[in-house]
Amino acid sequence: MAQKNEDFIQFSGVAISEDSLQPVPYCSIIDNQTKRGTISDYFGYFSFVAKKGDTIIFSSIGYKKSRFTIPDTLTTNKYSLIHIMYQDTIMLNTVVIYPWPSKEQFAKAFVETEIPNDDYKRAMNNLSREKLNERMQFTPMDGALNFKWQQQQIQNKLYYAGQYAPISLLNPIAWAQFIQAWKRGDFKNNK
Repeated sequence: MAQKNEDFIQFSGVAISEDSLQPVPYCSIIDNQTKRGTISDYFGYFSFVAKKGDTIIFSSIGYKKSRFTIPDTLTTNKYSLIHIMYQDTIMLNTVVIYPWPSKEQFAKAFVETEIPNDDYKRAMNNLSREKLNERMQFTPMDGALNFKWQQQQIQNKLYYAGQYAPISLLNPIAWAQFIQAWKRGDFKNNK
């Protein structure tokens, strides 16, 4: 069954508090049938497209959830509403705080408390240079490092865009370094 354009309306209004008639900011307004909706602005104003006969759910922290059904007998394609939100009272259990009998007993217990240092020793062992270097060698690159490497490769290619990259075979400095290394015997097999 196809929807008629006459069934859709612009549903707008203001959510206000019942005790002070102040706007309820950032109130969630959800259409129960389509699960779509909006959030009221700082002044409690909201506006969205709904259908005639839809049930709208209003909810906000500190207020009770409430429902409103858009009348299906509307003759216009707009409907405005001033929706009253009722405060929701939450009762917390009573908390009783028991202090130390005296300041002296608290000071004594505070000073004499034995703090285990095995956690501290374990943490310092894990943060030693040897452990950190060992972890660094075997830790694979994460997404950020892979992205950085890829961007560096792209920049290197762009450096020689439109021209040929130099060939080290014709580089006289590289040849001089090679000949000096050869004379020093860097390439000899040491058996």
